[in-house]
Amino acid sequence: MIDEATRSFIRDHAHDDVRQLALQAARYPQVDMRVAATQIEGRRLASAKLPAWAAVEGIVYPVRLSMEQCSSEVTAQYKASLVSGTRLADLTGGFGIDCSYMSGSFEDTTYIERNEELCRIAAHNFGLLGKPIRVVHADSGEALLRLPQQDWIFIDPARRDKAGGKVVALSDCEPDVCQLEELLMQKATKVMVKCSPMLDISQAVRELQSVSEVHVVSVNNECKELLLILGGETEEISIHTINYHGSEAQEFTYTAAEEYAATCPYTSTVGQYLYEPNSSLMKAGCYRLPAWRYGLQKLHPNTHLYTSDTLVSDFPGRVFKVEQTCGFGKKELKMLDCKKANLAVRNFPERVDALHKRLKIRDGGSTYLFATTLQDETKALIVCTKAVAR
Repeated sequence: MIDEATRSFIRDHAHDDVRQLALQAARYPQVDMRVAATQIEGRRLASAKLPAWAAVEGIVYPVRLSMEQCSSEVTAQYKASLVSGTRLADLTGGFGIDCSYMSGSFEDTTYIERNEELCRIAAHNFGLLGKPIRVVHADSGEALLRLPQQDWIFIDPARRDKAGGKVVALSDCEPDVCQLEELLMQKATKVMVKCSPMLDISQAVRELQSVSEVHVVSVNNECKELLLILGGETEEISIHTINYHGSEAQEFTYTAAEEYAATCPYTSTVGQYLYEPNSSLMKAGCYRLPAWRYGLQKLHPNTHLYTSDTLVSDFPGRVFKVEQTCGFGKKELKMLDCKKANLAVRNFPERVDALHKRLKIRDGGSTYLFATTLQDETKALIVCTKAVAR
C-alpha cells in the first residue's frame, strides 16, 4: 500500500513537523510526501488516542478528519464490553477501530464502508492485526437491505452536512437512523447507535421507538460518546454513565423513574465536603438521585453541587474538602483567604473572567474556588482542596 522509499522516509522522520516536510518535498522526489505526511501525523495522533495500534509497525492511517472522528482505544473497549454473539455488522466502518475491538466477541464480523480508500486501509490493518473481518465497500443503506440476520448491528452516522458543517440531531445525520430503525430491528436482535455527545437524550428517545439502554461515556471528565442500544425486552430504559480517569472508572446506572422519584434534600449550609458530579452524570441530567444514593444534600435545585459532613470517597465525580465559605459582602470578601485558585461558576450570574478581575485571584494552583447559589438564593464562594485525587 505504501512503497518502500516512502515507508523508510516515514520511519526516519516520524517526529518531524509535517508542515516543514511538505516544504521540502522537492528534495525527496522518490517519496510520496502527501502519503508520508498523513502517516506521520496519523501515528502521532494515534500514540495518544490509540496506543496499542500506534505500537504496531505497518499500521496505515487515514486523513486527519477520519483520525479525529474515530473512537479512542478506551471508548472502543467500552463498546466491545457491551456486545457479544455470533454475527456483527458495522454499517459505517470508518477507520475500523470500533469494528476491530467489537469483533473479538463474535464469530463473524462484517465491516461496511462507502469510502473506498477507508476500505483499503481497514482491510490492510485488519490483516496486520490478525482480525478475520469481512470488508465490504458499499453504501450502508444498500448493504443493510442485503444483510443476513445479525446478532448486533453497529452504526455511527456521519455528523456533517453536505457543506461540511457539524450536525447533531439524528434525523440530520447520514444515514438517518430514525428512517432506518424499522429495517435495522428486522435485521438484528440489537443495534448500537453512536451519537454526538451534544445530542439531547430525551429527544433521541422520543425519535426512536426501540431504545432500551443509554450509555454516556466520558474520558477525563470530557463527554466523548453517547450510545443508544435498540432492542431487548425492557420496561424501563436504563441509563449508564461512565467516566474514565486513568485506571479508574466511575460508573452510575439508573432509570428516569428513579431520578424522578428521588428524594433530594436541599441546604444553604455548606458542610465539610463538596461534590461535583462528573460530565457523564451532567450530560444524562441525573441531578437528584446522586443526593439520595450517597446521603448528600444539594445546594440548590439548579446548583448541581452536593455537600456532606462525612466523606463519600466513591462519589462519581470530584470530591473536595471545604476550607472556607463566604458571601459576597465587602467584609466577607476581605476575609477570603485565597490569592490563587481554579475558579468555576455553578448557577452564578457572573462569568469566570469577570470574577477573576473582581476578586483579584490568579488562575491555577491546588485550590479550587466555586462561585455558586445556595438554597436560600444567597451567593457564596466555596474554597476547597481535593479530598480524593481525581
